[in-house]
Amino acid sequence: MELGRLIAPYLLQLWYSIPYSYALSKGRIKGSMQHINLYKRSLVLILSVVLLCSLFTGCAPKTKTISFMVFGEPAELAAYQTLTSAFQEKHPDIEINLVHIPSQSDYRTRVAADLAAGTAADVLLFNYRRYAQFAEAGALEPLSAYLEDSKLLKAEDFYPQALEPFRYNDQVYCIPQNLSSLVVYYNQDLFTQAGVAFPEMGWTWNDFLSTAQALTRDTNTDGQIDQFGLGMEPTLMRLAPFIWQNLGEVADSDLNPTRLMLDMPENFDTIYFFTELQTLYHVVPNAEQEAAESSESRFLNGTVGMYLNSRRVVPTLRETAAFNWDVAPLPMKEEAASILHADGYCMPSASKEKDAAWTFIEFANSVEGQTIIAATGRTVPSLRSVAESPAFLNPDQKPASSQVFLDAIPIIRAFPILPFWAELEKIADDEIERAYYSQTTVPEAVQAIILRVEDVFVENAK
Repeated sequence: MELGRLIAPYLLQLWYSIPYSYALSKGRIKGSMQHINLYKRSLVLILSVVLLCSLFTGCAPKTKTISFMVFGEPAELAAYQTLTSAFQEKHPDIEINLVHIPSQSDYRTRVAADLAAGTAADVLLFNYRRYAQFAEAGALEPLSAYLEDSKLLKAEDFYPQALEPFRYNDQVYCIPQNLSSLVVYYNQDLFTQAGVAFPEMGWTWNDFLSTAQALTRDTNTDGQIDQFGLGMEPTLMRLAPFIWQNLGEVADSDLNPTRLMLDMPENFDTIYFFTELQTLYHVVPNAEQEAAESSESRFLNGTVGMYLNSRRVVPTLRETAAFNWDVAPLPMKEEAASILHADGYCMPSASKEKDAAWTFIEFANSVEGQTIIAATGRTVPSLRSVAESPAFLNPDQKPASSQVFLDAIPIIRAFPILPFWAELEKIADDEIERAYYSQTTVPEAVQAIILRVEDVFVENAK
């Protein structure tokens, strides 16, 4: 009714503005009157349609609303705000409610609860290691048919290293937004002050250790280390590429694992190297120091020389770092290796707006959508055409060496896709952290991992 009330005065004004005087002056009154009457009848019809449409809402375009849940630092949130704004400009009939959960662990807890209750956001971001349990439970909508029918996306346009980990039981469940490897972020100013060469492709574990030692300093001579050479999380995600570099394996199969392989002889050597960075060489903060201030915060504040992470920290670094920084590949041992960090856009099967949700997923992972997110620094695009374009390899934006992420793609490996992988990983993380902070020995930690995960494998084989 509101639409009819607003537009009626303008139609009436148009009604009385018919140029009758012009027809009269030209001596064509009869013909002009016929046209005028036809014109008035048309206006009556238009006004009637408008009034009817105001009474019956089906005549007016209907706006759909979908929700999109993300996590991360404020700079990461800003990236998704840019993306959703661009989408809504192009699709004014779809409104997006962007839900932000700052903490990644809180995000996981919330998503799990919402999916169990059937109240999850219409679009979710899942890491490739964590979606399979929900796909197995039927809580996620398979996207293979959507992808096959898409006019914007083609499976072959994605790096297979990004897309394949989101394939479970022959169905694609999420569309990957990124394809990041684990890299070394480094503070160029601290390197220069210490007279240490910047890391390069092919540097070794020994180079890595000696560099970290040179950057670890007591800068105010109070007897306490206040600048650490390295910061990294004591987790299986950080340990795994070092295992592969030393020709070890994390599991007995990449496709259908039945056990973890951390008790391989090669793996003991690797785990000792990894944990002794803290227990023996003290080039990383101890447990108390890490609890007081995280390694990520220390790196952002300029008191850690090197920091291991994926691409996701780039927006925050661009926004807050007051020093010169760049990225380098991981060091290598017997061979080069890195580990996949990839998040995908997923759709809950309980979504009531699946078509609108897919329209957003499709846009976000199109060339246009991935170009927008790449410009913010958040991702290594999963589309080849965007990853290899100036949108990602922008020489005017840090890091200057973004090519490092693309060079790592051929040597990148992923964890197995299992519904219970997150449980296995949590067990390994707990024990690795204990060994890393001298709360247990390496052999005891490895034995505990093997025994505890064996129970999980047995339970899930039933």
